[in-house]
Amino acid sequence: MRKKFINCKSLLFELSLFISIQMFSQSPLGAWERYYQHENGAEIRSVVIFSEKFQSIAMFNAKSGEFIYSNGGTWELDGNMMTEVVEFDTANSERVGNVVTFEVSITNDKLSIPESDWHFSRVDDGEPGDLNGAWLMSGRYRNGEKQTRNTGRPRKTMKILSGTRFQWIAFDTEKKEFKGTGGGTYTTIDGKYLEKIEFFSRDNSRVGMNLEFDFNIDNGNWIHKGKTSKGAPLHEIWEKRKK
Repeated sequence: MRKKFINCKSLLFELSLFISIQMFSQSPLGAWERYYQHENGAEIRSVVIFSEKFQSIAMFNAKSGEFIYSNGGTWELDGNMMTEVVEFDTANSERVGNVVTFEVSITNDKLSIPESDWHFSRVDDGEPGDLNGAWLMSGRYRNGEKQTRNTGRPRKTMKILSGTRFQWIAFDTEKKEFKGTGGGTYTTIDGKYLEKIEFFSRDNSRVGMNLEFDFNIDNGNWIHKGKTSKGAPLHEIWEKRKK
């Protein structure tokens, strides 16, 4: 009887582990990347970041960092069908507001879109970054004075982070306007947030820069202090995006 009980416990454990692995393998959360050769010979890198409800993709020259394209918005996954609502698209602003549904195939380390033959490799699963998720710029300090902004308005500055990668995007869903974007890798160590810029739509000369900021979480808000890539002082407040 005892042996049967132990075997039953072992079977339940293995079944639980199998279910956990299957659930993880079907999750797009984190960052994914794809490389491909452009017809002009340039190697293009595409990086997708999925937070809990929001996603973005950026395409840029893998060698020079020259920005090529970005789109993003909200996402939902039902089985193997992903539905996205487009919030910005640098190539076609008329897509803003469109609902797009397509099939995806997700395993532990691969994400594929069968109809387009796009295959992405996993970069991370949202770990180990302390800041993974989508954040909205909600205010800043100027001359010691706190200034806030309404994050519910159509004009947004969003920063979306996985465990190791980030992308910020400024856009306006009402006017269907794209304002700018940039991104790369980041780490959070001992209250320091460090970025390495890999693409920047407004100024390609910023590619390769390393920026260091002080950061802390205060009542759920991300307090971000340091200097911009131009050397100007910066003291921002970001809040987690909910909708």
